[in-house]
Amino acid sequence: MQRWRGLEDIPQDWGRSVVTIGSYDGVHRGHQLIIQHTVDRARALGLPAVVVTFDPHPKEVLRPGTHPPLLAPHHRRAELMAELGVDAVLVLPFTMEFSNLSPADFIVKVLIDKLRAKAVVEGPNFRFGHRAAGDVVYLAELGKTYDFDVEVVDLYVSGEAGGGQPFSSTLTRRLVIEGDVEGAAEILGRPHRVEGVVVRGAQRGRELGVPTANVETLPHTAIPADGVYAGWLHAQGEKMPAAISVGTNPTFDGTERTVEAHVIDRVGLDLYGLHVAVDFLAFVRGQVKFDSLDALIERMGEDIKVIRDLTAAAEVKR
Repeated sequence: MQRWRGLEDIPQDWGRSVVTIGSYDGVHRGHQLIIQHTVDRARALGLPAVVVTFDPHPKEVLRPGTHPPLLAPHHRRAELMAELGVDAVLVLPFTMEFSNLSPADFIVKVLIDKLRAKAVVEGPNFRFGHRAAGDVVYLAELGKTYDFDVEVVDLYVSGEAGGGQPFSSTLTRRLVIEGDVEGAAEILGRPHRVEGVVVRGAQRGRELGVPTANVETLPHTAIPADGVYAGWLHAQGEKMPAAISVGTNPTFDGTERTVEAHVIDRVGLDLYGLHVAVDFLAFVRGQVKFDSLDALIERMGEDIKVIRDLTAAAEVKR
């Protein structure tokens, strides 16, 4: 799959394509419907499928300080889109100047001059251009002028997550932040993941016989609520069951919020400096301040037993 950063990265001889535009944070099951429809339409026409997205999030440019927690960094979104069959991802640097483009100028500059769109696939609430003045009705009108079709796909599937609310990135973020990683996984179609580099922490886990990988998460990452979780740590192509702790380590009067993962039943792992991913399977318990180290060690042992069973059962279901 080709990855382009900005319009200038698109090959000058790029032919016609089928395009969808959006933030697609998380590439959740609703997003997957639109992206898969884009790919299917592209295959039917014998053309490449292209996803156009933005960096940074438009909210951060238009209202600094309001950047939403991210469900997936851009490289992860690209991986997930590639799995769906997308041929190219265009990440447009979102600037104030770019935000001032009228809906018509946006379409001409991106879809016509560069991507030569034959068809555009969007959700019903898609908005674009300055002050989000363009919608799918206007997009279809422009399609008649510039010779591209517009197809609208309903992305609002629902399930048990969020009490039956339609799946969305906003709902997924809320569930993650509340610690409902199982509900988030239902929307995403996979466990919620955080990524980062393993850095040296206080090394208390090692001293207690339960060494942990202290993951320095990427900026704006959506991090689950404080507590202990079952999940997996991915490093160097290996997926390993892990007990994951999120919080400030109140037993030691900590103040810095961290994400730490203890790989179960493995010894001698050296993960320092590695970029790793942590998948959250299930919430086990909330954060607790223990009265003694012995009480903490005993509870960690109990947590690990529970998490070992949860991850083993999840692997059997796959």
